[in-house]
Amino acid sequence: MLVNTLVTPSHRSSIRVLWIGSQLGSELGTVYDRTSQRAEVDVFDSPPAAIAACVAQESQRLTRESPCLSTQPTLAVLSTDRPGRWTQNDAVLLSRMWPLMPIVSLASSLGDGCRRSGPTIPGVEEVLWHDFICRFESWQADKKAGRCGTLGLPATVRREERFLEATTAINAATVSAFHISVVASHQVDLDGLVDLLTLSGWRITHAACGRPSLNDPATALIWDAGSLGASQLAWLAMLTASRPACRIVVLDSFPRGDSTRAAIAAGAAAVLGRPLSLETLKGTFLTTKPQRRMTA
Repeated sequence: MLVNTLVTPSHRSSIRVLWIGSQLGSELGTVYDRTSQRAEVDVFDSPPAAIAACVAQESQRLTRESPCLSTQPTLAVLSTDRPGRWTQNDAVLLSRMWPLMPIVSLASSLGDGCRRSGPTIPGVEEVLWHDFICRFESWQADKKAGRCGTLGLPATVRREERFLEATTAINAATVSAFHISVVASHQVDLDGLVDLLTLSGWRITHAACGRPSLNDPATALIWDAGSLGASQLAWLAMLTASRPACRIVVLDSFPRGDSTRAAIAAGAAAVLGRPLSLETLKGTFLTTKPQRRMTA
């Protein structure tokens, strides 16, 4: 059954997304809403329904010269609202219909335990709901720049090659425009973040353990909070009030819909999962112009 088709955003986009599965709830619903603002999204409840509708509408286009679904989808999203929602057969159906179309599995918090055992569908990359939008921004930037990006790499590629691809794809002007402070709860986490950002070309002006300073003049802050509790959210609100020009990215071990919404409401630009993906981090800064450095 066709759930919805040709959901048109407020602006036209060269990115066409096949959204297959649920678009409801605090996690998947949030991702769907933000994706539909950035791309043209067609929603279906199953791969066979998507294929049947697209074939029918393509036939209609050829007979009536209608523009509906006249190009291959850019990306297919298997929205996974529960473990085992999709199988390899579902991915095979889509890849046979559109051999060059990347397929990703969008996982909610219910998949936290499963993902630590490896991909649930061989050959299909699983993207957690809280990282999807930032990675989607990176994918769009790669497409507009004519780069294949990480989505253009084979699904079996080594993690080291993915890292190199993500690193070289970062826009140097975007990186150099931000002065970043890095704060983590533990020294080992701080060292890892500093090494990752330094090797990738980001300029780190301050690094410390504990809580972020209310007077740090950096234009961006990456705060590995460990987990988002009441005390972290209260401190985040104070950070936003004292440093309104600073873009704050919070890292959480297990982001949930309610805590993520609370952090965004408190002033965070994004809440990302741990471990941090370089591609995900890049996406948080692609659409943001750096503010003037604040003075203490």
